[in-house]
Amino acid sequence: MEAALAPRLKSLGLAEYAAVAARMREFTSQRDADTPDELWVVEHPPVYTLGQGADPAFGPKQANGIPVVQSERGGEITYHGPGQAIVYTLVDLQRRGIKVRDFVHLLEQCVINFLVRHEVQAERKPGAPGVYVGGAKIASLGIRVTSGRAWHGLALNVDMDLTPFQVIDPCGYPGLSVVQARDFGVMGTAKEVGIRLARLIAHRLEHA
Repeated sequence: MEAALAPRLKSLGLAEYAAVAARMREFTSQRDADTPDELWVVEHPPVYTLGQGADPAFGPKQANGIPVVQSERGGEITYHGPGQAIVYTLVDLQRRGIKVRDFVHLLEQCVINFLVRHEVQAERKPGAPGVYVGGAKIASLGIRVTSGRAWHGLALNVDMDLTPFQVIDPCGYPGLSVVQARDFGVMGTAKEVGIRLARLIAHRLEHA
């Protein structure tokens, strides 16, 4: 059990959303009480994803050739694309004794701590999961918990084309501005940033 405390980090590169979602689903359904947790760092080709129960009215407002995919995570609509650091958190919350709300708080705090290290003042918004800078969203979060085991995770905008956000109401909030880490002087590719963020999450989980 002790070995399971340290999550395994995997870098998947650029991979299609549906294929990675299928891998997460399979991993979660097949894992047992001794399966080590894993953190997957990935970027996706352009795609909009709808959370469970998401309202289609939140977009996209016009066709732009980007596919819209139903997701099994919580939350509303968001956009994923190259230059965004995604960390999928396949974590056995029950084994670690972590409540879902506390896990969401942990993930948000890791993003905040990462940005603060780069002198970016980030914060939460009550009732609106994710991380914000000056009222604009820089990271989104959506998880699913199956039999006490979390999957899906978070996405931090690093150095990407933000234009596709303009035709949706990000996370169900009309007029919500979206920003990225590069705008605040954070250096590194999405892969590099994703790995650094995943290491912060792994450290936090080991000491939770």
